[in-house]
Amino acid sequence: MNDAIVGSIEKLISNIETVFVGGRHTVELALIALFSEGHLLIVDLPGLGKTTLAKAMSRSISGTGKRLQFTPDLLPSDITGVTIYRHEQDSFEFHPGPVFCNVLLADEINRATPRTQSSLLEAMEEGQVSVDGVTHPLQRPFMVIATQNPVEVQGTFPLPEAQLDRFLVSISIGYPSREQETRIMQDRASGNPIEAIEPVMSTSQVVAIADAVRQIYVDEAVKDYILDIVEATRRNDEIMLGASPRASLALMRASQARALFNDRDFVTPEDVKILAAPVLSHRIILRAATRLNLNNNQAVISNILARMPVPMKS
Repeated sequence: MNDAIVGSIEKLISNIETVFVGGRHTVELALIALFSEGHLLIVDLPGLGKTTLAKAMSRSISGTGKRLQFTPDLLPSDITGVTIYRHEQDSFEFHPGPVFCNVLLADEINRATPRTQSSLLEAMEEGQVSVDGVTHPLQRPFMVIATQNPVEVQGTFPLPEAQLDRFLVSISIGYPSREQETRIMQDRASGNPIEAIEPVMSTSQVVAIADAVRQIYVDEAVKDYILDIVEATRRNDEIMLGASPRASLALMRASQARALFNDRDFVTPEDVKILAAPVLSHRIILRAATRLNLNNNQAVISNILARMPVPMKS
C-alpha cells in the first residue's frame, strides 16, 4: 500500500484532534465519509462538539468551506443560488449560493422546511445543482456535514427518508469523559483553538485518496455479506422501512475507505461489521419510532449483526 496516503490521513486526524476531543473513532468515521465522497450526519445533544468537528474538518482541508445556519425562513435559493437579470447587459447572471464549496456545514439542518432541505438532494447525490433549468456542476471534493439536535421538537422538521439516505455515515458524539472535559476547559480558557487550525491537506490530495479508495478490492464473499446485512433490515419485524440499495453501495464504499485507513488493499468482513451501524442506522425506520433515534436503531443493527454468519477466510 501507499505509505504516503496512510501518513497523510494520520496527519489529518491528528490535526482535527488538536481541537476536537470526542475520540479518534468519531474522527475516523467522519473522514471515512469524506474519502468515500459521501456526506456526514451528526446527531446529538446541543453543546457536544458537533459544529467543532465539522469546522475542524473544513479548516483542515485547503479548500473552500461554508457554514449555513438552517432556519424555518431559509429558502432553497439561499442554498443553491439565484439567477439575476442584468438590465445593463440585457442578460441573466447566475449568482452561486453557499453550496458551491468543498465542505458545506449545514448547521441544525432539521430547522429548515422540507422544501428547503430537499434543495440539497441533487447536490448530495449527483454533485450538481439545477437552477432555472440550467445545471451547474460542483467541484470535487464536495461534502455536506449536517448537524441535528434530536431533543428539540418545536420549530424543527424531521428529515425525510430520501434526505437521510443521502448521508453515507451518521454519528453521535456523546458526553466527554471528565479528562476530556477538563482539556476542553483548558483549551478554551483564553480563546477558541478552532481559529488557529491550519490546513494540512489539499483538495487535490483528498480527490486522489478518494480515487484510491475505489481501487480497494472487495471479494465476492464480502459483497454477499454486505447484501445479507442490508436484506436483513428489510425482513426484520422491528423495522418498518429497511435499507435501500444505496445503503449497500455506501457500506461497500465506506468499508473500502476503512481498509485504506488500515493500510490494506482489500476489505475484510470486520470492516463491514464495524461500519454497518454508522452507515445503516439512520436509513431504517423502526415500527415503534416516532423520530430518528440513533441509539435505538444502532441496537437493532447490532442484533442483526450478532445473528449474521461472518464469511470465513478462504
